[in-house]
Amino acid sequence: MAFDARAKQDSDLSIIIVGTGFSGLGMAIALKKAGFQSFTLLERAASVGGTWRDNHYPGCACDVQSHLYSFSFEQNPTWSRMFARQPEIKAYLENCADKYGLLPHIQFNADVTTARYDEAAQRWTVTTRDGRSFEAAIVVSGMGGLSNPAFPDLPGIGQFTGKTFHSAEWDHDYDLRGKRVAVIGTGASAIQFVPQIQKQVAHLDLYQRTPPWIMPKPDRPISEGERGLYRRFPVLQRAYRTALYWTLEARVLGFAINPKIMKLLEGQARKHIARQIADPALRAKLTPDFTFGCKRVLISDDYYPALAQPNVDVVTDGIREVRASSVVTTDGVERPVDCIIYGTGFKAQDPLPRGAIFGRGGVDIVDAWTQGPEAYKGTTVSGFPNLFMLMGPNTGLGHSSMVYMIESQIAYVLDAVLQMRAKGWAAVDVKADRQTRYNDGLQAALKKAIWTAGGCKSWYLNAQGRNTTLWPSFTFKFRQALAHFDADNYQVEHAALATAGSSSR
Repeated sequence: MAFDARAKQDSDLSIIIVGTGFSGLGMAIALKKAGFQSFTLLERAASVGGTWRDNHYPGCACDVQSHLYSFSFEQNPTWSRMFARQPEIKAYLENCADKYGLLPHIQFNADVTTARYDEAAQRWTVTTRDGRSFEAAIVVSGMGGLSNPAFPDLPGIGQFTGKTFHSAEWDHDYDLRGKRVAVIGTGASAIQFVPQIQKQVAHLDLYQRTPPWIMPKPDRPISEGERGLYRRFPVLQRAYRTALYWTLEARVLGFAINPKIMKLLEGQARKHIARQIADPALRAKLTPDFTFGCKRVLISDDYYPALAQPNVDVVTDGIREVRASSVVTTDGVERPVDCIIYGTGFKAQDPLPRGAIFGRGGVDIVDAWTQGPEAYKGTTVSGFPNLFMLMGPNTGLGHSSMVYMIESQIAYVLDAVLQMRAKGWAAVDVKADRQTRYNDGLQAALKKAIWTAGGCKSWYLNAQGRNTTLWPSFTFKFRQALAHFDADNYQVEHAALATAGSSSR
């Protein structure tokens, strides 16, 4: 028998929230503040935290300043550094769950496998890997786009007898001291953990397909005096947060308005390499040959110095095969290895597997996405009533805090739920033509932005060259667009008429 997420003590619309990272917790807090009690959070792990629980590799930290990478309503005056590290962010989220009384609403170890919409009942049924079933009127996905690790297809990896793991599944029990380690990938995770493990391993081979552009990281400890001021005068922290916001927002001018501006930043990145890498041959390997900004720009002060150490080799030849205790590159060189660590990121272009979400007529959401993932305002998908996606398609950023985008979406979803309750709507489904028009405009803007116009391939783009991940403008414009739930762009159904077909507007 299915578990009904609707609470018995009230008549609210029942809601299932998937995930307990910033998105899921933020949505739950907003619902609770609005007086809702009939919501359930489904979490696949045994604790909250999302990506900040799962990613705990050495050196894991945020690349957006702590004061901005936090909920606007729950500022933390005790951040210890300008760029918070993983344990501190995880603790912040745990505190939010506890402070706002969310723990009783959370079903842990509930790994969602399918969500299916029943048109006649106007309800969703969500099932978990352990066989449990949950029903609700509304499903809010807080899974995020960077939750499922991506692995490269390496010939012969099955015969490797050493240790392997992904940066998002770090094995802290494995002792790297004195080991020969191969790191595959040079993305945002790798540039954080490579400097940490370089100090421990006997030898490190870094397999680099494409070098990233890297800028200096303006990180520093936040003094006890500063923290004391923020505790005593919260307005100071809010003012600093606002200043950070507008400083980062200015980057949009280069990313999406006038890409020529990026040449100035590229010059700074080249100076950063020159200051930290003395060897001309290594410097050449680490200098990108693509437009600054068209792939994710990273920040680090210790990555380049680590690669310049005598126990590190940067390998730019492709991997031909993996043998029992070695890796062979396309030039025929065989390198002995005890452990392979994947720093290969996540399945950003495949956020949902086939067979996970079924909407009207039993349509799989993967089949609805004929050109790759897309949504109306990054939040709703036509044919999937009452399904709301936080951090959905084209909500990602290359310049600022995702928490700002998440809060913008939360406000939109909350307004939708409030309107549904006030007006007696049982279902809302964005009109297909409105979704198409929205995404046509979005893609037109993206074609002018540096991520597409820059001419390089990245995880921002799908196989057809379509950018399904990033928002191509200022974040305040996204917030303005989602300030109110625009019901005129949706088909709405009333519960009383559901069995007689549908009542649309």
